[in-house]
Amino acid sequence: MSKLFSAACERNSAPILQAIKPLLTDCQSLLEIGSGTGQHAVTFAQHLPHLLWQTSDRLEYHPGILAWLDEAALPNALPPLELNIGKTAFPEQQFDAVFTANTCHIMAWEEVELMFAGVAQVLENPGQFLIYGPFNYAGEFTSASNQQFDASLKQQAAHMGIRDIEKIIALADKYGMRLQDDVAMPANNRLLVLAKQT
Repeated sequence: MSKLFSAACERNSAPILQAIKPLLTDCQSLLEIGSGTGQHAVTFAQHLPHLLWQTSDRLEYHPGILAWLDEAALPNALPPLELNIGKTAFPEQQFDAVFTANTCHIMAWEEVELMFAGVAQVLENPGQFLIYGPFNYAGEFTSASNQQFDASLKQQAAHMGIRDIEKIIALADKYGMRLQDDVAMPANNRLLVLAKQT
């Protein structure tokens, strides 16, 4: 299968790498939820050679992810696990960190809750949950472009939509994670840094 290509991944890889690299200095293993095309995994694993980057996604995305991984041939970028939130179980192994990009606004809210529950199970203590994507604050959009994006998501499916950061923080608290940082990223996105504290 030929590689799938995401222009958004191409654009945001460098700023995300710059933001997460110092956070992952002491980490040895990371689970990526929703690896998508596989572009992030290849870019980040290449620049974080000390870290085992475990990809995961629904089965239909695995051939595309493997196409990127096979071409890159990086020893620390691992073939994808099947992970379909709400339908398949989280892996049994533990990870020092979990990373997910642009998933919270695609999933139904119930799936976001299940994702947090699963992350709490697989994340070492201490450990970090890194979430990249757009968020609302006090129920308000941070930009006109995010408001338009939210409208386009809801046209695709009623369960989609940009999440309120207050609800994300409350959900994190429920599962023993605390917000450590909220980093402004290009194109009105954020990087939320949650730390497991149990």
